[in-house]
Amino acid sequence: MRLYVGNLAKEVTKTDLQEAFQPFGKIVEAVLAVDRSNAVSKGFGFVEFEEKSEGEAAIKALHGKEFKGRSMDVNEARPRTERRNNNAGSGGRRW
Repeated sequence: MRLYVGNLAKEVTKTDLQEAFQPFGKIVEAVLAVDRSNAVSKGFGFVEFEEKSEGEAAIKALHGKEFKGRSMDVNEARPRTERRNNNAGSGGRRW
């Protein structure tokens, strides 16, 4: 089960995230979203558990809990959607 973890303090690291969620089960992956231009945290990330029951337990225990001075938002992540590349970076024109 993949979880969305939001409202994270900028100083939260991937290790911090793993340590906060590890008591609830085996973590498959923990990822923090960072700005590509300056590598600063965007304040959210994702944690994936092997079992759905582990993710549900983490949501129940951690949603709204204070972590590094901020109240975490922990929910089941929405399925990823494919981004369509329509050459928007090149003015939208295709020659």
